[in-house]
Amino acid sequence: MTEQTENPLRDAIAEAIAENQVILFMKGTPERPMCGFSARTAATLEAHKAPFAAVDVLPDPRIREELSGISNWPTIPQLFVAGELVGGADIIAEMAESGELATVLGVDAPEAGVSETVDVVEAPPITIDGPPADTTSD
Repeated sequence: MTEQTENPLRDAIAEAIAENQVILFMKGTPERPMCGFSARTAATLEAHKAPFAAVDVLPDPRIREELSGISNWPTIPQLFVAGELVGGADIIAEMAESGELATVLGVDAPEAGVSETVDVVEAPPITIDGPPADTTSD
């Protein structure tokens, strides 16, 4: 029996990762994060003045499920650079502190206390026809 390869939602996520040099899958948006980890990660990218796309995983639980299947990373947020998973909130924070994040992003490390605006592109919502999966059963 062959594994089904047609998965429009997984394809849409993979396409978003491929089409955006830097993309953050998060809970909420950079302007309205819905969890502290997502807020911290978006703020770190903004402090680095790194333009990035952002995808809110909350509207459809299948996005998070498929994303974790692609990345083999169970938690949100997830940061991808040049199509590769960089990590979640803790890894991004450690990389920012060491200066490694600036290198990966191809930007200068931020100066302490300097705040500027950064271009954030909200990636189009990732959707698929049909109702979200039932997440109420155990």
